[in-house]
Amino acid sequence: MSQIRLSVLDQSPVRKGVTAEQAVRETVELAKLTDKLGYTRFWISEHHNTASLAGSTPEVLLAYLGSQTQHIRIGSGGVMLPNHSALKVAENFRMLEALFPGRVDLGLGRAPGTDRITASVLNPSNNFREQDLVEQLLDLQNYLHDRAEEGPVQTRIRAIPQVQTVPAMWMLSSSGQSGLFAAHFGAGLSFAHFINPVGGAQAVDLYRARFQPSEDLLQPQANVGLFVFCSEDEEKIRQHQAMMDYRFTQLEKGGNLNPVSYEDVKDITYTAAEQERIRFNRHRVVTGTPDEIKDKLTRMANTYNVDELIAITITEDFEDRLESYRLLAGQFALASPVAKAEATV
Repeated sequence: MSQIRLSVLDQSPVRKGVTAEQAVRETVELAKLTDKLGYTRFWISEHHNTASLAGSTPEVLLAYLGSQTQHIRIGSGGVMLPNHSALKVAENFRMLEALFPGRVDLGLGRAPGTDRITASVLNPSNNFREQDLVEQLLDLQNYLHDRAEEGPVQTRIRAIPQVQTVPAMWMLSSSGQSGLFAAHFGAGLSFAHFINPVGGAQAVDLYRARFQPSEDLLQPQANVGLFVFCSEDEEKIRQHQAMMDYRFTQLEKGGNLNPVSYEDVKDITYTAAEQERIRFNRHRVVTGTPDEIKDKLTRMANTYNVDELIAITITEDFEDRLESYRLLAGQFALASPVAKAEATV
């Protein structure tokens, strides 16, 4: 396997005692840092109606992130396609391509990124039908390539602006079904191990076996997203795991995931059933000291047979989040864009 590349998925987490405005500013600061460190891409998510995550409109935030970075690819991880019209998504990302040509990833998800009630308000015509998603994907590709299926409406509409480059399309998957869509439409696949740690390697293998080349992607391309935390302080690692245990438990109970601190959760006693779920959910997270983390992540990449991992890091302290990404870059010998340019001279 070639050297592992690292990327970022950031959800603009709202830490306890911090405003949503500050959470967004922290996402911007993280994008600047990882751009300098040599990370491959910086993706941001779409979530709605949750107080603990401020990332609701990736297409808006990406426009600013692109202006604040120089080399790193920027993209959505992802746009929840059923919440939007295919035409509007195409126009949003064509505008991003006009601003940052060749640097834009269009990552797409089939889940709403929220509860069903909120999803129905976001898009009252959403029937949550698989066929609707397939039709949206077909329409989206047609809009991005200025082509149309036969019909009076499609032949009269073009996505504006009409730019020369096309964003790289990715499908996000946590079950494998979207991997089949990615294979059919010739898109990249990003498997969300941070959501589902079971069956991912098989889903990626099936995607590769079923892949049909497209005009944008001739060979299958896959990466894996997972929760990651690296620290030189083993006590911080322990506390981080306790925080993640609590978040997963609350999420599975249908809780609001309000921002909490370690002090809020350190004395919680879990039932036997909750402890079993905690043991399962810990497979979604990779933690360790710098000496440990490279081996753990390399084994994960080998399991999936990919050369790119996407790290999602949520910490109680923002500096710990930044430091985790610094330590990862050091362990995987990521070269800064400046160093890469000098090496080619």
